[in-house]
Amino acid sequence: MSDGKQLEIVESTERSVEEKIRDFGELLKSIESLDDKKRQLWKEIYENAIADRQNSYVMFTKLVRIVADKSTEHAVHGKTVATFLERMSRSNDQLIKLAELIAKAQSGDASINPDDMFNKIQGR
Repeated sequence: MSDGKQLEIVESTERSVEEKIRDFGELLKSIESLDDKKRQLWKEIYENAIADRQNSYVMFTKLVRIVADKSTEHAVHGKTVATFLERMSRSNDQLIKLAELIAKAQSGDASINPDDMFNKIQGR
């Protein structure tokens, strides 16, 4: 993959992260019962989880291309590939827990399913 293509992926990813964070901030603002400190903390947790997941995905994708069908490269980089998968999984777990917290906070405002909340913060 050329450096130009890699730069496009990173720039596209950064825009995507910024849009998700903006949308999540709007979602938090809609919860009337949420205090400002908790709102800020949850936004930071969300930002970190999304950024970690996106950065891990970019690196994972690069390494997969390097190790594809090359046993020597896989032997060298296989553990790192697994590490990026684990990091993406942990980020997803954080997002799910955050969605559950938000759903609980919204239960006073309106009844909502945690799956629906997760879909909302993912922009689906």
